[in-house]
Amino acid sequence: MNESLVSNHESDEYGIDLQEFLSRLKGGWLQIAGLALLGLAVAVGSYFAFGLFENVTTETRIIFSFPGFELGEYPDKSKFSPDDVRSPEIVAEALKRKGFDATDEFQGKVRAGISVQGIIPDNIVKERDKIRASGQVPRPYIPDEYTVTLSLRRIFPLTSRQRELLLDEIISVYQEKFTRTYVALPLGVGKAFESLADADYFDYDRVLNRESENITEFLTQMTATARAFRSPRSNLSFSDLLKDSQIFTEIRLNEMLGLIRQNGLSKDRSLAIVKMDYYLKNLKDEENRDVEEEKVVQALLQQARDREQNYALGIKSQTTQQRNEAVVVDQGLVDSLLANDAYNFLVRQALDASLKTRRIQSEISITTQRREDMETFIKSDAAQKAETLAQFQKSYDSVKSSYDNLIKNIRLTYEDYQQQQYGDAVRISKETKTESLYLHLAVAGLAGLIVGAALGLGLSLLGIGLRRPTTS
Repeated sequence: MNESLVSNHESDEYGIDLQEFLSRLKGGWLQIAGLALLGLAVAVGSYFAFGLFENVTTETRIIFSFPGFELGEYPDKSKFSPDDVRSPEIVAEALKRKGFDATDEFQGKVRAGISVQGIIPDNIVKERDKIRASGQVPRPYIPDEYTVTLSLRRIFPLTSRQRELLLDEIISVYQEKFTRTYVALPLGVGKAFESLADADYFDYDRVLNRESENITEFLTQMTATARAFRSPRSNLSFSDLLKDSQIFTEIRLNEMLGLIRQNGLSKDRSLAIVKMDYYLKNLKDEENRDVEEEKVVQALLQQARDREQNYALGIKSQTTQQRNEAVVVDQGLVDSLLANDAYNFLVRQALDASLKTRRIQSEISITTQRREDMETFIKSDAAQKAETLAQFQKSYDSVKSSYDNLIKNIRLTYEDYQQQQYGDAVRISKETKTESLYLHLAVAGLAGLIVGAALGLGLSLLGIGLRRPTTS
């Protein structure tokens, strides 16, 4: 009997009275709700007070895809760098286009907030880890997709939408720069008549002939590169354009240049003589320099030719053993290969030097003949007739019209080809988004709500109540 009383007493002392527990919760629900709301308000207010100084991220993704990218090179063989997206001139141009503050200080803050990071898939990481584990050195990996992030403080004077527009514009400016560099017609083609705006008539020969050579060289190269390509806009191939260029030179251009040469046309013949004398002096200086370089290359080539006669290829093998034979390259073979490479290099250098010298000598001969012709016209005091000038002007207008049409077709065809090659060279792969303010606000509010409710619950269970004082 006494043992039963002791057992009941211990249960009452150490057990949990659920009825009392529920009673305290029921009696303190107002306290719990009040503290929860208070925690919510404090958390939201604190976030507004201190969250203005935190960084907000605006993010997008871009993909690079063009020939040579896998080697870390641009199409012109220059080094590729993803940080080119955030170069100062691109950021400055994007700010100006959007009408934002374009001061150096503002540009510096925006550019400092931009980061470009490569995205490396997990399977690539695992594969490279396996290669390292096997004792090998993996090849450099160049990601083709990058995350572009703009991280600025919330109080920075750009709204979320403005940050998204700015990041899109930065990528757009970069795409345009890429197009101008690798899709537009090369700068050396199509500018001849612009350079002849204030030139004398005798300059037309040199400038237009050089332009004709540049066009022919360019179209010959493109014909070999894109033999089967036909432009959808011009409906011409590069071989068609090469034929048009030859016709333009043989018919239109030669007619106008022939009139200049035959009639000694010049705005000032004496001044033309002075210019040709200076040009000849530069050509002769260049000829002397090229001749000396050619002598040096020829001397080295002769030394290499004399040594080449003493080299022989040698392969050492074990022929007496009855097992799989292993070919061994001896030092003589290595020396012979190096000598052959050096000899071939010197042959190419000698050929280039010789051709360069012959071109200079040919240019000297042509300019000297033109100078003599001009002196003949000065001595004979032959006047430039109005009929001759009118005929020249008519021929000039015809040549310029044909030239403009040819350059237009070349530009259209080349741009269509390059667009086919580089149309997807730089593209956005993810919509630009900015971190939501409301999401962070909701997280902070929820945390404050939970903390306040937990505090109210704990006080209620402890029997501590925050009641209004009563008056007796």
